[in-house]
Amino acid sequence: MPEKTAKRSKTPKHRKAAHNEGVIPQLARAVREVEASAQRGKATPINRTKFHVIALLMREERNKAKNDSTMSDADRAETLKRLDGIASILAKTAARDTSLITLLEPTAPITDATRTARRKILEQAGVELTEEDAQTAATAEVVIVPPELAERQVVPAAVPARIRSNPFLAPDMRAGLHTRPAVRLANWELLGPLLKSFEQGAGGGSACMTLPEVPPVDRLSPKGLELMPHQARFLQSVRFGHRSFLLADEPGLGKTAQSVIAASVANAYPLLVVVPNVVKMNWAREVERWTPQRHATVIHGDGQEMDAFADVFVVNYEILDRHIGWLSQIGFKGMVVDEAHMIKNMQSQRSKNVLKLAERIRTATPGGNPLLMALTGTPLINDIDDFRAIWRFLGWIDDQKPIGELMGRLEEAGLTPADSGFYASAREIVIEMGIVRRRKIDVAADLPAKRVVDMPVELDDEFGRSIRDAEQQLANKLFERFDRAINGKLGAEMSADSIIRMIAAQELDESKNSSSGINVFTMVRQIGQAKAGLAADYAAQLARSVGKVVFFAKHIDVMDAAERSLAERGLRTVSIRGDQTAIARQAEIDAFNNDPEVAVAVCSLTAAGVGVNLQASSNVVLAELSWTDAEQTQAIDRVHRIGQEEPVTAWRIVAAQTIDAKIAELIDSKAGLAARALDGAEARDESEDSVQLAALISVLRDEIARREIA
Repeated sequence: MPEKTAKRSKTPKHRKAAHNEGVIPQLARAVREVEASAQRGKATPINRTKFHVIALLMREERNKAKNDSTMSDADRAETLKRLDGIASILAKTAARDTSLITLLEPTAPITDATRTARRKILEQAGVELTEEDAQTAATAEVVIVPPELAERQVVPAAVPARIRSNPFLAPDMRAGLHTRPAVRLANWELLGPLLKSFEQGAGGGSACMTLPEVPPVDRLSPKGLELMPHQARFLQSVRFGHRSFLLADEPGLGKTAQSVIAASVANAYPLLVVVPNVVKMNWAREVERWTPQRHATVIHGDGQEMDAFADVFVVNYEILDRHIGWLSQIGFKGMVVDEAHMIKNMQSQRSKNVLKLAERIRTATPGGNPLLMALTGTPLINDIDDFRAIWRFLGWIDDQKPIGELMGRLEEAGLTPADSGFYASAREIVIEMGIVRRRKIDVAADLPAKRVVDMPVELDDEFGRSIRDAEQQLANKLFERFDRAINGKLGAEMSADSIIRMIAAQELDESKNSSSGINVFTMVRQIGQAKAGLAADYAAQLARSVGKVVFFAKHIDVMDAAERSLAERGLRTVSIRGDQTAIARQAEIDAFNNDPEVAVAVCSLTAAGVGVNLQASSNVVLAELSWTDAEQTQAIDRVHRIGQEEPVTAWRIVAAQTIDAKIAELIDSKAGLAARALDGAEARDESEDSVQLAALISVLRDEIARREIA
């Protein structure tokens, strides 16, 4: 009798262990991550791929279970039950984000990204790959230039000579890279918890790794230049052997100088620097200013005029696709990505190019430890997921999990996401991998104050009346949809708040695909056009009373109107736009900073909002609002940076009694994510909606309230 009892007790244990192995546990973790992404809004491209893979593998596992004659009825029933649970979550997720529904169809096209993601889940599940899967894996590892870019590749004339001159080019060091296998954390989904640890702040302080003390003597900066203490501490960490960094100092604290000297300290030459087009020439200047013994070359167009034997190669994101072939063969020992938030969308060709080159450099650098630096004062724009691409560039994670040293450190901590101390511990571990974040208020005590002042303006002309009419038409359209929904079948199934959110989301999706008609984007543009003259008038008053002014606008027609208005007032201007060559743009920047006759710099918010030094001014006019606090901050910090001697004021022109005022309020409320994730601020309840979605929700709620009162 006791023996029979013992035998019975073994069966459930064995079955429980089996249920924690194989593909299904991997699918269960993956589907929860996709569900969480959809709850925050539209599923990201990566999670769309993951959603498709889950649907594919779920069908495969269901067919296996139904046709496996060796499986007991009890195990088959349990397996099908678990697969039904996964299917239920997929269905709920697709109902939340209807663009996912087509991926549930068996006929949905299978892309290379889908095949790669499928293979990785199978590998994690310990499933032996088929010959086809193995071939896919081998191909993915070898290909540097994807087929769609092959015809666009160029090879500057001097490049072959440079490649022939390097006898140690591109050894494959993958065999020498030892990754500590995961044991305790092998079956845990970790990327979601790691990101959450930053999103909630985890009760931590500033997201800055432990840095060495300031060296007693500055031996790194050239004669006539001096490093600030925070810069010297960063460079000490490089001198002591650290090689991967998210350098997230607030804008204006000298990240370019730090990275230029870091390359010298690490002897990471040749060095590849990928930057926005607007700062290419400035980067070359900074290289030769801070490391005069080194030579930088800037790649323009097809690169025929570049120096292939330079120490530092500077290339902009926009032309990287045509140079990726030969850049992968040069044998770089370091790579810098400036304004790294620009690679946040890992499905974009820009991001794919950067990540492919980084992977190539990691695997080809002797010792497998190149200098990799991601520079951005605003790594988080809208979502904590913005960290993913940067962490992947640095080699801390792949698209599924932590890898290498990060996984090893998490294992050593001895905690899992089920343990109460995991989040604080995980946040600290990721920070110590190389996140460096310093605020101006903490490290630049002599930097003058900065403030943002709203300047409400009344649009009381015909243009203003047409804008208010357009707003009312938008409100009417939204209310009509709400009224039909609340009085129809949906009204019995959903709350009023849910219907409001659904209608606003539908309107936003339609607006993104339309450049005409009345929608939130066309209205904001009209408001910018209406404010152009008033904003230019205020900029002119400032220029005559306090000196040089930087004028930011989002749209070219607003910039054109402002330049005409300022010229009529006899003020000389320069223009910084996205369609200029790097040389022409740098000439405009130099004229503004050095020519006393230039009164106003009229700048594109997107083209001049990053990497540009305009500190000859201490007054900024924001003629149009950005959609993010980060973009607004970046623009203001073109002026508020090291070397600025005057208090900085940003005058934000806001159209009163319009949606413009609501957008300004929403932008200010969105500053909390970066404060929590990077500066250790306390978590607080706030909407995860985008500013655009929140603005539409506000328009509809106001209209509902107005009609109820009436």
